[in-house]
Amino acid sequence: MNKKKILAETKAIIYIILAVLLIKVTVLEAYIVPTGSMENTIMTGDFLIGSRFVFGMRTPDWLGIPYTDIGFSIPYYQFPAFKKPKVGDVLIFKYPRDEHVKYVKRCVAGPGDTVIVSKKQLYINGKETPMWDNGKYLLPAMQKDIKQPDIFLSNETNLNRDNLGPIYVPKKGDVFQVDENTNWRYLLPILLMEGHKASLKNNSIEYDFTLQDPNEIYRRKNKKEVFEEYFPFGGNLLTPWSQAIKDEHFEFLHINGKPVTDYEEYILTQNYFWAMGDNRDDSLDSRYWGFVPENNILGEAIFAYFSINLDSWMPRFDRIGTMIE
Repeated sequence: MNKKKILAETKAIIYIILAVLLIKVTVLEAYIVPTGSMENTIMTGDFLIGSRFVFGMRTPDWLGIPYTDIGFSIPYYQFPAFKKPKVGDVLIFKYPRDEHVKYVKRCVAGPGDTVIVSKKQLYINGKETPMWDNGKYLLPAMQKDIKQPDIFLSNETNLNRDNLGPIYVPKKGDVFQVDENTNWRYLLPILLMEGHKASLKNNSIEYDFTLQDPNEIYRRKNKKEVFEEYFPFGGNLLTPWSQAIKDEHFEFLHINGKPVTDYEEYILTQNYFWAMGDNRDDSLDSRYWGFVPENNILGEAIFAYFSINLDSWMPRFDRIGTMIE
């Protein structure tokens, strides 16, 4: 085989790879389901195809080595959407607490809605929302005297996964007043999702806020070194839900380098959504980590193009072509 032919075939392979990657990051989203949080709508071991263009096809927002954290974010352009995410859609999105992980959950509440979960039952804007057709519960409802410290906005009303709310889902254009009554545990993560920088500064002491949770990164990497950049393990990074933060610490809050006292209000620039798994008792979802920002949504799950039983490693031929509803 001469050099010209080898060069031509190499170019052809490169063009094919580039074309496949371009389709993946702009038109279709491929996802392999590792957990049972959406059973029986989606099964562990399903290989999903999602539509990227339906919510607005966009150019890549990250360049780097696939399946690693090595890379950097880049500006992206989003094309007009054919439709907006709505309640009932099964969304594929970047997990807000680890941007290198994708989640698949059902959107159960949209921008401007108010969520309540009472004895497992979901209520949106005061109206009972039935479980979706293939969804399921595994356990009795947790009692209200059981408090889960890792629940979203844990307080006297947000007690556990089966009893929380009311929680308002923010929408684009909402105006939040910034004063001594501001609920920073609610607003601060939203500011970070909107791309702002935040830190606690007191003279020479400074801690920077991040949405990337070391516990979630550790689950993926299984390396204790991930904690070294965070407080109190020697680093200066803080998550806004850290239990080390007391209410009085927010008087030292700086947004984009300016003291929070320089602000009077903040107007939201994007919509947010509340997502939950159809397997309601075995799902790490918005009840634990809060809102899905619209910019994190990658696409809508459409169908399973293949499926494998992860216990036996045998294909589930009856799942191939299953539409996700």
